[in-house]
Amino acid sequence: MRLLRRSLAILALCAFSAAALPSISHAAGEGPEIAAQEWSWAPPFGRFDRAQLQRGYKVYQRVCANCHSMNLLSYRNLGEPGGPQFSEAAVSALAAQAQITDGPDDTGKMFQRPGRPSDRFRAPYANAQAARAANGGALPPDLSVMAKARPKGPDYIYAMLTGYEDPPVDFKMSTGMHYNAAFPGHQIAMPNVLVDGVVEYTDGTEATVSNYSKDVTAFLMWAAEPHLEQRYQVGARIMIFLIVFAIVMYLTKKAVWSRVHRRDHAAKSET
Repeated sequence: MRLLRRSLAILALCAFSAAALPSISHAAGEGPEIAAQEWSWAPPFGRFDRAQLQRGYKVYQRVCANCHSMNLLSYRNLGEPGGPQFSEAAVSALAAQAQITDGPDDTGKMFQRPGRPSDRFRAPYANAQAARAANGGALPPDLSVMAKARPKGPDYIYAMLTGYEDPPVDFKMSTGMHYNAAFPGHQIAMPNVLVDGVVEYTDGTEATVSNYSKDVTAFLMWAAEPHLEQRYQVGARIMIFLIVFAIVMYLTKKAVWSRVHRRDHAAKSET
């Protein structure tokens, strides 16, 4: 029984660590308090919503991709299991919408061509200097792992996208900055790019800022954790194995010590 209790305690500690440690590290971050949202991929058995990921990619492609790159993703990733899972034809069509700089050709010149599934997501600017020049000196960050790079990850992204407000009367704004209730310091260089109806949804989902923010946040979470569902599945199998192993060890211990007790009892009876 003691062995079983110890095993179950270890399992509980592992589960607590997996769920609590990220929130503990996030709590150490600075900035306004961020409200927790409900997400379909929450541990331990969460899954991404395929339709939401597809809508999120649409929001990224129509709005975010005008300034932000996602250099770690290729178009073919959009069709892989665990993600948006676009069809092969859809992935090819989405890639072809981008004009990719390639070359040099036979004359030594670079040229533009339609994207292929194997291409990385097209970056909006040729380099960081061009990005700064187009954004008043601010450098739009790459979004490939943004959902893991910020404290509270998805909750922060959603809060920031929905946090644009008019500044308080006594709040002094710097030139070219925008007030955001969720951003540390409340001043952000990125303007409010999401308004109701800016992206058309075709699946009946209401085209609101809140839905846009949730959908693109889900997409960014998948981009940062493309194998999240597989990790959950492996973790579940390991937990089941450990529970079964603990029960087997307990029954084995009980069987072994019962024989020892019977032998000791017999020896005492003989004396």
